[in-house]
Amino acid sequence: MENKHDQNAFSYTYSAKEQAELKRIREKYAPREEDKMERLRRLDKGVTQKAQTVALTLGVIGVLVLGFGMSLAMSEFAAILGSHRDMALLLGIVIGVVGGVIAGLAYPMYHIVANRERKKVAPEILRLTDELMK
Repeated sequence: MENKHDQNAFSYTYSAKEQAELKRIREKYAPREEDKMERLRRLDKGVTQKAQTVALTLGVIGVLVLGFGMSLAMSEFAAILGSHRDMALLLGIVIGVVGGVIAGLAYPMYHIVANRERKKVAPEILRLTDELMK
């Protein structure tokens, strides 16, 4: 004998398209487990990303200092200071050279940071690659 509650129950199933949409939405909010290949890619990307950030920052600062030195060398800054006319040119050249050196250090700094970061993550990357290659 059927239960009166079962007779009044309503059941609805979603279409395949709606099921796929439900699954996509659920995946956004469900805790996601990182597989070994994703972790390997993330570690490798982190090494170069940090090195690029440091090198770019150093390069931009160097170019800005270089630009300041150039503008100082070409301006009438000496008249404002009331000093010798060639002093602003000389000061601008010195500041520009310092900025050029700072900008020039960006490339070697990239390699220094990248090598340091590679040494930090090398054991984990080697462990993951060994597991994935087996």
